Amino acid sequence: MATEHQETERSYDGALRTPLAADGLPGAASVRREPVVRLDAVYFDTPDLRLLRRGVTLRRRTGGHDAGWHLKTPAPDGSRTETRLPADAGERDGPPEELLARAAIHARGGRLDAVAHLRTRREPTLLLDEDGRTLAEIVRDTVSAEQLGGTGSTGDPATRPVDWTETEVELGEAGPELLDAVEERLLADGLRPSDSPTKLGRALKARLDAIPGGAGSAPPPGPDTCDSVGDYLTAYLRSHIAALESLDAAVRLDEPDSVHRMRVHIRRLRSVLAAHRRFLRRDAVEDVDKELRRLGRILGRARDAEVMGEQLATAASDLPGDLRPRATRRLLETVFRDRYASAWRAAVEAMERPRYFALVDALEDLAADPPLRGRARRGRKQARKVMEKQRKRVVKRLRPALAQPAGHDRDVALHRARKAAKRARYAAESSEPLLKKRARRQAKHAKRIHKALGDHQDAAVGETTLHEVAAQAPPDIAFALGVLRSRQRAGEESQLSEAAKAGRKLGL
Repeated sequence: MATEHQETERSYDGALRTPLAADGLPGAASVRREPVVRLDAVYFDTPDLRLLRRGVTLRRRTGGHDAGWHLKTPAPDGSRTETRLPADAGERDGPPEELLARAAIHARGGRLDAVAHLRTRREPTLLLDEDGRTLAEIVRDTVSAEQLGGTGSTGDPATRPVDWTETEVELGEAGPELLDAVEERLLADGLRPSDSPTKLGRALKARLDAIPGGAGSAPPPGPDTCDSVGDYLTAYLRSHIAALESLDAAVRLDEPDSVHRMRVHIRRLRSVLAAHRRFLRRDAVEDVDKELRRLGRILGRARDAEVMGEQLATAASDLPGDLRPRATRRLLETVFRDRYASAWRAAVEAMERPRYFALVDALEDLAADPPLRGRARRGRKQARKVMEKQRKRVVKRLRPALAQPAGHDRDVALHRARKAAKRARYAAESSEPLLKKRARRQAKHAKRIHKALGDHQDAAVGETTLHEVAAQAPPDIAFALGVLRSRQRAGEESQLSEAAKAGRKLGL
C-alpha cells in the first residue's frame, strides 16, 4: 500500500563554506549534523521525458531512510506530493503497477524505462526546535549522474556523465518563513537558486533542451481578479480541468467514488461550456465537448451500475422474510458487482487509448489559453444574462413535464428538466464570484430540483433494471424482484412535489 508525503523544498547550486548556525532562524534552537549517507537512484521516464517535462519524477532509490520507489508530482502551491512504495514492490523490469497508474496521465501512454542513474553522497544537517523536533533538513549533495537509454552517439554532450554539488532545504515541522530565512543565509554565502527544481532535470538538461518544448510549463494560475465573465470562466475551467486530471489515477486504481467524482467534473465542464457558449469561440470547444460527452458516457456505465446496485441491494434488505431478502440481496450484489467491474474495465481501457490522451492535451490547452471572445471582457450584466437564460430553460422544461400524466413520456420530460436544472446550477456556481448571493440562491434551488428529479429518474431506471434481472432469476427470487419493482415509484409524489416547490422558488 502506497503512502503519501507532502514535500516542500528548495534547491541551490553549490554548498556552504561555513556550517549553518541556528541563531536568528525562526523557531530554531540547535543544529545537528547527521551521518553521511550514500544514495543510489534509477529514474524512469518515457524516451521523450514526458514525466520530467511536467515536473514529475519516478525513481527507485537504495540507501537512506526513505529507500524504495518514489513518485513525485508538483502541486499548485509549489510543493510536491511524494507517493512511496517499498523497494520490492516493483516488477523485475520496471516500476510497480500502482505507480504506473499514478503516472499514466503524465506519461500519456508512453512506456516508462530507465533514463538516468544518480549516485549521491549526502551530508545532512537538521534544524531543531527546543523540543528536539525537526524544523528543516539541510543537505549537501555531491551528485554523479549517468544517462541511460539515450539515443545520442558516444561523445554527444547529452550522454556524458554529469557531476555537481548542490544544497537542498526541506521543511519539516516549520512554516515557509523558515525557508525564507535559510535562503537568505545561503544566498549571502554565495549560493544561488537551482535552475532545475529536480536532480533529474539537471542531469538530463542537455537531452531535455533538445526536445521541442522540452522544458514544459507550469500549470497556469487563476486570474488575480474576477471583474468579468472571462475571469470567472477561466478560473472555473482551470479548477475543474485540474480536478478531473487529478482523478485519473484514482479511477485507474478503482478508488472509492472516483468514477463518480470524475464524471461530476465532466458534467460541470460541459454545462459551463454550454451555458457560456456565446463567450467562447465555438470551433475551439466543440470537439472538446464531444469528447467529454463520450468519456462521461463511458464512465456513466460504471457509475450507474455502482449506484443502482447499492440502492437495490439496500431495498432488498427491507423485503419481508418470506420473500428471501438475503438471497435477493446477494443476487443483486453479484449482478451489479459484475456489471460495475465490466464497465470499469472498459473505462480504464478507454483511458489507455490515444483518443483519451488527446482529450487531456486539449483540456490543458483550454486551461492555458481559454478561447474567449471579446464580449467575455464584460461583467455582471452579462453574467446575469447567462444565469437568467438557464433559469428560463429550467422553467420551460419543468412546467410541462410536471403537467403530463404518469408514463414514459413524462419520465423523459422530467429527465430533460433535470439536466436543465443541473446546467442552471453549475452556471450559477461558476458566476458566484461576480453575482454572490443571487448566484448562490439560483444554485440552491436548481440543485433541489435536479436532486428530486434524480431520485425520480433512479426509480424509473430501477423499474426497467429489475425487470431485466428478474427475467434471468430463479422463480422465487424473480417474485421478490417483482415486489421490489412495484415499490420503485413509492416516493414519486413527494419527489415531484419537492421539484415543484423548488421550481416555484426559481420562478416556475
